[in-house]
Amino acid sequence: MLNPGTKLGPNEIIGALGAGGMGEVYRARDSRLDRTVAIKVLPSHLSADAERRQRLEREARAVSSLNHPHICTLYDIGQYDGTDYLVLEYLEGETLADRLGRGPLPTDQLLRIAIEITDALEKAHHQGVIHRDLKPGNIMLTKAGSKLLDFGLAKPALRQESTLQSSLPTAAKPLTAEGALVGTFHYMAPEQFEGKDADARSDLFALGSVLYEMATGKRAFEGKTTASVIAAVLERQPAPITSVQPMTPPALERVVMTCLEKDPEERYQSAHDLKLQLQWIAEAGSQAGVPAPVVARRKNRERVTWAIIGVLAVLSVLLAVGFILRAPKAQPLIRASISLPPQAMTPPLGFFSISPDGRRLVFVAAAAGGQPQLWVRPLDSLAAQPLAGTEQAMYPFWSPDSHYVGFFAEGKLKKIDPSGGPAQSLCNAPDGRGGAWGGDDVIAFAPGVFSGIFRVPAIGGTPVEVTSPANPGDSYRFPSFLPDGRHVLFLSQTGSGKKDLLQVVSLESKEVKTIAEISSNAVYDSSGYLLYQREGNLVAQRFDAGKFVLSGDAFPVIEHVPTDADRGNVLFSVSSQGILVYPGGENSSKAQLTWFDRDGKQLGTLGEPEDLGGPALSPDGKKVVASISGANGKFSLWMFDVTRGISSRFTFTDSSDFFSVWSPDGKQVAYSSNRAGRLELYVKPASGVESEQLLVTGEGESMPMDWSRDGRYLAYQTQSRTTKKFDLWILPITGDRKPFPFIGTDASEEAGTFSPDGRWFAYMSDESGRYEIYVVPFPGHGGKWQVSSSGGGFPSWVANGTELDYFTNDRKWMAVEVNGKGNDFSIGTSKTLFGGKPIPVFPQRGAFVTRDGKKLLTPVQGDTGSVPFTLVTNWGAAIKK
Repeated sequence: MLNPGTKLGPNEIIGALGAGGMGEVYRARDSRLDRTVAIKVLPSHLSADAERRQRLEREARAVSSLNHPHICTLYDIGQYDGTDYLVLEYLEGETLADRLGRGPLPTDQLLRIAIEITDALEKAHHQGVIHRDLKPGNIMLTKAGSKLLDFGLAKPALRQESTLQSSLPTAAKPLTAEGALVGTFHYMAPEQFEGKDADARSDLFALGSVLYEMATGKRAFEGKTTASVIAAVLERQPAPITSVQPMTPPALERVVMTCLEKDPEERYQSAHDLKLQLQWIAEAGSQAGVPAPVVARRKNRERVTWAIIGVLAVLSVLLAVGFILRAPKAQPLIRASISLPPQAMTPPLGFFSISPDGRRLVFVAAAAGGQPQLWVRPLDSLAAQPLAGTEQAMYPFWSPDSHYVGFFAEGKLKKIDPSGGPAQSLCNAPDGRGGAWGGDDVIAFAPGVFSGIFRVPAIGGTPVEVTSPANPGDSYRFPSFLPDGRHVLFLSQTGSGKKDLLQVVSLESKEVKTIAEISSNAVYDSSGYLLYQREGNLVAQRFDAGKFVLSGDAFPVIEHVPTDADRGNVLFSVSSQGILVYPGGENSSKAQLTWFDRDGKQLGTLGEPEDLGGPALSPDGKKVVASISGANGKFSLWMFDVTRGISSRFTFTDSSDFFSVWSPDGKQVAYSSNRAGRLELYVKPASGVESEQLLVTGEGESMPMDWSRDGRYLAYQTQSRTTKKFDLWILPITGDRKPFPFIGTDASEEAGTFSPDGRWFAYMSDESGRYEIYVVPFPGHGGKWQVSSSGGGFPSWVANGTELDYFTNDRKWMAVEVNGKGNDFSIGTSKTLFGGKPIPVFPQRGAFVTRDGKKLLTPVQGDTGSVPFTLVTNWGAAIKK
């Protein structure tokens, strides 16, 4: 035994996990990657045994060739100071053997585990690896699903010679043979005892024995001695499952008994065939009263007489009638409303997702006084529960097995088990724009606004770029996997007025193909349709997922589906069970400019509900510039007259214009436009009588933040197209007008703003791991002061410079007393405004504090309370109608 603290290479032993005939297993810490691992050790006294070392090497070769979410991952192999060892994925949970000690499993849980293990076997067999020791003790049950372990007896699909020893011991536990005959007797196939080759069908026999035990809590083949166990396997049939567990679906019993056929030719011929049957039973649920259509045998033999064939023909007719009468019925088309937690506010971006199994809905909401975070609502429950550690979450998405939720928060791609457990960071994603979880435990995601599509293992790691934007200013976002798990759909938003495209990329070859001119995200449904937005409606169109070709007409599914036009996100989610979810209100993504005082009292509105970007108020308070999305999904700037309450368009291009800032004299407006394929800075007279002028161009994406009160400097932020982080730059308005970097570190610095006297500069930075407000001198060097202490962003100075306002992560409006009259900067007391309530919008969507600090202007959705979701079952029936 190895003692805690023993080091095997970079791995330090923490404690023992177990031991067996194949070696000892320890829990350890990998010091290089700071992660917990499992170490399988072949002790030094066994290392001299050539057979033992060969088995360890065989396991390493077998597992290293397999990459599957339900097969334990091999990290490394090594030898240290005479000790051979494997470094494996550390799994928290219990073995199936331990679970069966408490009795049989419920049918739905049994089927889920069975499908996962069968899928793992399919992968292994496809790679030419036969497990040969499949048993409950080699299946681990974890929160992420089941995992197949211990390939120490695995072999390639070659001939095996074995002989049976004459001396057979007595044992009460599952009997494992060491020597020529390998495996655990209770789960070995008859042909293995007869000295024949073990192949994929031998593993299926063992799996049948495991399934029998899962269903009944009893082993299929029992005996007090090894000889009696072998005799049972060779000669006897186990008792019918339904005689032990009467509620077991007959179809499941038929599948198990087919696996346990003595003749390999009479079993399922591949793990894939078996998986199809198990999936059919799982989909049929309690209605799986009869077996699914049995797969074709590879070899047909004439064993019965014509008279018996006649009897079987009659029976087959009766069975067919029974199948028709008892087969699962098509689900009806049902529409229902799903309410959100009381007093919750949903963001206008459609952050929600229905699980693939159709049982749970995850969404982002903020309860009264709280931060936006993930909530999970089981569809068989009337209540939703918040998930701690998911604050500021965006774009949630599910793992294929519905056990995990991926999401973006705090500049990271993360995942969490909604049934319990902490959130885990997987990799950097500064400003995520959607993710998707593939069947091989690979996540495809867009880490930033102007990024390409990347892939990363679901356990975390270094992201790998799959494809990058073809042109400057293009943005790839909202990936979605196709059924093969190797191709990913994504939306290509293009600059310079070009058409947006729906494209597909291969994760392997990285080849990109354009499918159609589509300006929204798209999802392939298992019914063979592609769901996407057209002319404001959610439509479904036939799609060949192998040739990547649309065909036929596009049929409307939902009229006037809510969309986030700015990001190209049509707000819907669909499960593999045909359940469709979308926000209830027709105009839930539209908002109206609304005035509030410091106490949170609504003072009035401006304009009509629109797809709005952030507003900017002129220095005299008489006009407002805001970005509005048009019918083509592009944003233009509009000018609002505060006094008369009328509006008129201010910019006229086929590109998108936003992020406006007024000059201190109110005569000019600076803004960003992507007309050249990337965000560049322009300035235009507020009167609109003259054309705009280009101020700043470059490789990054530039957005104006503030104009100094003396009119000499324009502060703007740029986002690097490579690192995706933000830096703050200064553009002198006079002289050579040569921009210079002001604040740039390894962190992101954003939302810079000048103090009224121009001597100080406030901004937000995530250098501490979350965004906080900082102040530095301008333009020279000096100290730095942190203003916020519990997270904050989007600072603004009140006119006389004695107050600095900002917003907390939970949308609280804070006012801090400051003093910068001398050479030093001091920070006084702070207080919460708006009556202590959160402002009714997420600050990044535009929350403008007037210069006197007395009012707030922000876009607000028509209903500031919770907007229910609409759920549609069997949505495909809408097409048939």
